[in-house]
Amino acid sequence: MSERLETLKKARERMTEDRDAFAKTLAAPFDRDKAERARLKFIETQAVIDAIDRAIAGEQPGPG
Repeated sequence: MSERLETLKKARERMTEDRDAFAKTLAAPFDRDKAERARLKFIETQAVIDAIDRAIAGEQPGPG
C-alpha cells in the first residue's frame, strides 16, 4: 500500500473518532449549546470523511 493511501486511511480513522465523539454529545441529555455545536461539527466532520473517502477511491487501482 502506498504511503499516500496509508496516510489517507489514518486521517479517515482520526476523523471517524472525532465524529463519534460528536455523536455521543448529540445522544446525551439535551444541552442546547452543546448540541448545536456538536451538530455543526458532526456535519463538518462527516463532509471531511466523505472527501477522504473520495480521495482513497482515487488512489485505488482501476480495472484493467
